[in-house]
Amino acid sequence: MILSEKLLTLRTRAGLSQEELAEKLNVSRQSVSKWESGASIPGIDKILEISRIYGISTDYLLKDEMEELPGEVVADVYHPEEVREISVETATEYLSAVREGARRIALGVGLLCIRRDIAILGS
Repeated sequence: MILSEKLLTLRTRAGLSQEELAEKLNVSRQSVSKWESGASIPGIDKILEISRIYGISTDYLLKDEMEELPGEVVADVYHPEEVREISVETATEYLSAVREGARRIALGVGLLCIRRDIAILGS
C-alpha cells in the first residue's frame, strides 16, 4: 500500500474529515486532499505529526511494503505537552556517542574473530 492510500485509510478509520485532520496538522484541507490523492506528499515534519496523531510508526507510513494497518486507529493519541524537545546539539552529541559505541563494538567483535582464527591456526 502506498502513502496516499495509507493516509486516506487512517483518516477514515479514525473518523476524521479532511478539514479536521487539516486543522490538527495546521495545513489546508486541500493539502490533505492532495496527499490522499497522491498529487503531493507531506513533508517529514507532517509525517511525524501524522504518526503521533494516529499512534503509528513512521515506518508504517513510509514503507510501501508494510501493508498491515495497525490495530485500532484513534485520532488524538498525540499530546504535545508530553513531547520533550531537544536541541540540535544534544541530538548531535547523542548520535556521536552511538557511533562511537558502534565502533567499539565492531572493534571488539573483530578482535574476537582474530583471536578465534589464531586459536584455530595454533591447534
